[in-house]
Amino acid sequence: MLKILNATAMLILWGAACQLFAAEQRPPNVIIILADDMGYGDAGCYGSETLKTPHLDRLAAEGMRFTDFHSSGAVCSPTRAGLMTGRYQQRAGIPGVVFADPKRNRHHGLQTTEIVLPKLLRQAGYATALFGKWHLGYRKQFNPIHHGFDRFRGFVSGNVDYISHIDGTGVADWWHDDQLTPEEGYTTRLINRNAVEFIEQHRDRPFFLYLAHEAVHSPYQAADDVPVRAVGRKRIPGTARRDIARAYQQMMTEMDNGIGEVLNTLQRLELDRETLVFFFSDNGPTKNGSNGGLRGFKGSLWEGGHRVPAVARWTGHIPPGTVNGTTCISLDLMPTILAIADVEVPEGHHLDGADLSSVLAGEENRLTRPLFWSYRNSSAMRDGNWKLIVDRNNADPQLFNLADDPQEETNLADQQPARVEAMLKSLAAWKADVLSGATKQPER
Repeated sequence: MLKILNATAMLILWGAACQLFAAEQRPPNVIIILADDMGYGDAGCYGSETLKTPHLDRLAAEGMRFTDFHSSGAVCSPTRAGLMTGRYQQRAGIPGVVFADPKRNRHHGLQTTEIVLPKLLRQAGYATALFGKWHLGYRKQFNPIHHGFDRFRGFVSGNVDYISHIDGTGVADWWHDDQLTPEEGYTTRLINRNAVEFIEQHRDRPFFLYLAHEAVHSPYQAADDVPVRAVGRKRIPGTARRDIARAYQQMMTEMDNGIGEVLNTLQRLELDRETLVFFFSDNGPTKNGSNGGLRGFKGSLWEGGHRVPAVARWTGHIPPGTVNGTTCISLDLMPTILAIADVEVPEGHHLDGADLSSVLAGEENRLTRPLFWSYRNSSAMRDGNWKLIVDRNNADPQLFNLADDPQEETNLADQQPARVEAMLKSLAAWKADVLSGATKQPER
C-alpha cells in the first residue's frame, strides 16, 4: 500500500511539474489598446492637470512609459494599416484616410493578400479578437475576420455616433463579425465589455486582443448624451452643440475606466505575468486635445501630429516605473510581438519595424535607423535627433535638432546644408521604395 501511495504521490508531483513547465512555455497573451486622436499631453502620466487617467497612470507605474514613441501616420487609417502589417502603410496602398463618403475612396481597404499580425498569430494557435474601430475598409471583403481575427465587434468607419452607432454619412455601422448587427450601448462601454468577456473566455490559451477605442475622436459625446446622428442623417436637426471640453473629459474617463477593467480582469485571473499590454494613440490630437507643448496637431507632420503617448506593461518582464526615451514607431509592434510569441516572419517577407524586446526588458538599445512619414503633400524624416520636414506650406526644407528643440522652433537648414541634402536623398529613396510594388486599390 505504501508503494502505491508513493507512486501516486510521484505521479501527482510529476503532473504538477508538467503543468508548471507548460505554463512557463506558453506564449504570452498580447493586448493592444489603441486610443483615437489622443494627444501627447492628454494623460496624467504625461503631465495633464485637467484630464484624470488613474488607470493609465497605473499602467505606466507598473510598466514602461515612452517619451519618443510615434505613430506611423498623422491620421487614422494609415497608422492602423502600419500596425497590422508592420510595414509603412504606403506599401499597402493606404497612405491616407479611407473615407466613408462613396464619392471619395470608400471602396478602398486593406487587401487580404497582405501579411498581417493577427493572421500570423492565429496560425500559431492564438485566439484573436478586435473590439472597436477598424477603419481599413467598408466592404465585407475587407472585414477584420478576413484578416485573421476570430471575432469582431465594432465599426468599420472612421467614427460613429457613440450612442446610435451611425457613421458620418448617416449609415448604420455596428458589426458582429461580417454581419451588420445593431447593439444598444455607449460605444466605449461596449468595447470594454467585450474585451473583459473575451479575456475570461480565453484565459486558458494564448490570445491576441486588439482593443481599438473610438475615444477621444469626434463626435464629442458622453455616455448620458443623446444621439446626434440617425440613419440617413449626418446630424439630427435641432441637436444642440456639445460642450466639447466637458464631453472630452468624460470620454477620456470612460476609456480610462475600461483600461482599469482590463487590468483588474488580468489580475483577477492571474494573467498579469502572462500578458503584454501595450497602449498608444493612432496620431496626435485635434485642437480640442493637448499636444503636450509640441508643435502641430493631427494631420500634420510636426511632432504634435505623430509623437503620441505609449505605455507598455508585462509584469515580471518590463521593469516597473521606467521611462524610456528610445525613438520608436508603431510599426515596431508587429516584429516585437512576433518575437516574444516566437512566431517567424514568412521567408522573404520584410518588415519595416524593429523588434523592441530588449527595449522592453530595460536593456540599453539605441536603434540607429531612419524613420519616415508622408501625408498628403508633406514629408518628414528622422535621423537620430535630427528631423527634416518638407511641408506643403513651405517650399524650403526645414531641419530641427529635437534633442535641443522638441518644439521645432529653430530651423537649422541653412547651418546644415550637407545634412539637409543627404536627408532629402534618403527621403526620396524611401518614397521610391515604398511605392515600388505597393498594393493596388480597387477601381471605383
